[in-house]
Amino acid sequence: MEQYKAIPPGYMTVGQIAKSMDVTVRTLQYYDKEGILTPSSESEGGRRLYTHKDIVKLHQIQAMKYLGFSLDDIKARLPSINTPQEVSAALTQQAAGVREKIKSLKRVLEAVEKLNAEVVQMDTVNWETYADIVTLLQLKNDSYWVLKHLSGGTTEHIRERFHNDEGTQLHENYQKLLKRAVETQRNGHSPESEQGQQLARDWWDYTMEFTQGDMGLLSELHKLGDGLSDSEWSDKFSFDKAFLGDALQIYFANIGYDPQGGNK
Repeated sequence: MEQYKAIPPGYMTVGQIAKSMDVTVRTLQYYDKEGILTPSSESEGGRRLYTHKDIVKLHQIQAMKYLGFSLDDIKARLPSINTPQEVSAALTQQAAGVREKIKSLKRVLEAVEKLNAEVVQMDTVNWETYADIVTLLQLKNDSYWVLKHLSGGTTEHIRERFHNDEGTQLHENYQKLLKRAVETQRNGHSPESEQGQQLARDWWDYTMEFTQGDMGLLSELHKLGDGLSDSEWSDKFSFDKAFLGDALQIYFANIGYDPQGGNK
């Protein structure tokens, strides 16, 4: 780096370039320290001096920052981006990264809005339940809403059941059951029909698998279903509560089972 006793024409101090380029002195000092933008010259008194070439490079840095490149990316890429093809390759890669960030932020925004809707409906602040809801949202489990209706022991069970691959499979099976329930009713099958009874059988098998035979948990889930108003049910499900309830009652009667007291 050249040294000058005074500041010659065509050179600027860090303060001058900061003012002209609308950046802070601290930012330029940081760029210098990290080797992102090192001044071309230095005065005899130790003042760092910038040239027009440095201003052009600073423009590049500012442009790349606006486009979402990290400072590490900028430091690594600037020396090697000299042809249109190299610029295009860098921008293509950056565009892919930005698109992924947008998708991620959309998921976060959706989770924030859904959590907020549940928080408004809860009577008290419960960060443990909030965290459980967020966990289910991260797993893309749209049954998160039930947590605000359940006791601590039940949410603990759900937390344990849905934290691994088994939980993912449980949720996938549940989604398939919901779809079948909609299709069964939409196709005009009655609760006592073969299709209605197959649905009831599979629904009960799933319920037993999920609860692992815990009658206390089963009772709480049963109360949850009965406790939802028709409007709440229709908000969450695309089939009638009465249809499923009738199908289950017929199924239990046929196999001689009392869900409140076990086998008859």
